Amino acid sequence: MEYYYEDLGLILAILLWIAWVIMIRRRRGHLRLEEKGDRLPPGPRSWPVVGNIFQLGSAPPHESFAKLARQHGPIMTLWLGSMSTVVISSKEVARDMFKNHDVVLAGRKIYEAMKGDYGNEGSLITAQYGSHWRMSTAEFFLSSRLEAMRGVRGRCIDEMVHFIEDATAASGTKGIDVGRFFFLMAFNLIGNLMFSKDLLDPKSERGAKFFFHAGKVMEFVGKPNVADFLPILRWLDPQGIRRKTQFHVELAFKIAGGFIAERMESMENGRNEEIKRKDYLDALLEFRGDGLEEPLRFSSRTINVVVFEMFIAGTDTTTSTLEWAMAELLHNPETLKKVQAELRITIAPNKKLEEKDIENLPYLKAVIKETLRLHPPLPFLFPHMSMGTCNMLGYSIPKETQILVNVWAIGRDPKTWEEPLVFKPERFLEPNSADFKGHHFEFIPFGSGRRMCPAMPLASRVLPLALGSLLHSFDWALADGLKPEEMDMAERMGITLRKAVPLKAVPYKRRRVGI
Repeated sequence: MEYYYEDLGLILAILLWIAWVIMIRRRRGHLRLEEKGDRLPPGPRSWPVVGNIFQLGSAPPHESFAKLARQHGPIMTLWLGSMSTVVISSKEVARDMFKNHDVVLAGRKIYEAMKGDYGNEGSLITAQYGSHWRMSTAEFFLSSRLEAMRGVRGRCIDEMVHFIEDATAASGTKGIDVGRFFFLMAFNLIGNLMFSKDLLDPKSERGAKFFFHAGKVMEFVGKPNVADFLPILRWLDPQGIRRKTQFHVELAFKIAGGFIAERMESMENGRNEEIKRKDYLDALLEFRGDGLEEPLRFSSRTINVVVFEMFIAGTDTTTSTLEWAMAELLHNPETLKKVQAELRITIAPNKKLEEKDIENLPYLKAVIKETLRLHPPLPFLFPHMSMGTCNMLGYSIPKETQILVNVWAIGRDPKTWEEPLVFKPERFLEPNSADFKGHHFEFIPFGSGRRMCPAMPLASRVLPLALGSLLHSFDWALADGLKPEEMDMAERMGITLRKAVPLKAVPYKRRRVGI
């Protein structure tokens, strides 16, 4: 056993030495740029091998980066191990990035957990920018397709309301885990948009297994991975994150592949016409490209990747935003009263909220916007990568540098926002207030430019409808006699920015006239 630990220590020492050599070479390359007059953005002095990792402290990274940016500026260089990273923390720098350098900075930094055996074929998230990626996203979120699926969205949200009614009857005044019901709704919604199936139906064994494996992937992808920061450790996968992630990815792909094969068979046999269905799977299977810049058709693997990423990206971001919205409303009872008053004046007690009603509910929409300002689900968006060297605001950004846009810090910048830490939806009722469509760089929770989140049109429909439906159907109180001022509003990072302590609340069914 002694020899084993001696050998292990020797191997680790050699690996760390190699990592240090690689880092020194990269930094020398950056020093050569500076010698030519090409300066890197400023940043804190880094340590050998680990870079600036230990200077981040125990706070979530978006908070640590925001604190460092106050010392070193809104465009800042950090070394995360051997990974060169530029952090952007102001609307001015974000505007310059997306307006003047959008093409060269439209690459994707791909972390180890995301690397499968098939590369990034078909990925909406990790594929590098190009015609294939543009075509995939454009096909997916057409306005006409979103409009055609309006009824599906309404039905899944109605089911969430019924599930909460049943859970309340069972739990009484103990309260429910609000975020879990948002997660189940989002997962079931994606299942219906993709497959026209309730994957969480008790009769669907495949749906339950797919739900399990998708959840495990989200769990592992959200973990910090030392192999991302020290490339020499990638082949070792010391935490097993890549291996575990890909294990569950492959099992989920196998299940989704079964749904895809069944649909292809039904299309070949002409049964699809009888069903008159037009979900996203149909759109992917029926796509025909020019064979030049576009593929002639999507491969089964590409379709599987797109399907799976929709579940991963769509469920966690939706859940995070809606749970934070409910938490902020319960934390601010006067705001809760205002949004419920608007809902109940606009929508009759014996009517349910429908998507067409949202335009007549400006305060509800302002609550969603204010939630996204304070709690963007992806505080750094999806990490960008420079596909070539560029010069931004007088600083050189070398090729393959990771770019993190700290939208969490930008949304709380006191130079832009009055009382930036206060939850105040009224700020979005003012004339010419910011929207989240990527043109107001002080408020970009979905990003901007070519790599803006393609699901923004879908999210802008689902978020107010889901939140409004629960506020219209129920009155709410905190569980266990907790007072609003006693709530723990701390954050934790996974794939998305979630509440550190899940929200527990008690819904009280609102009595409806004539029922």
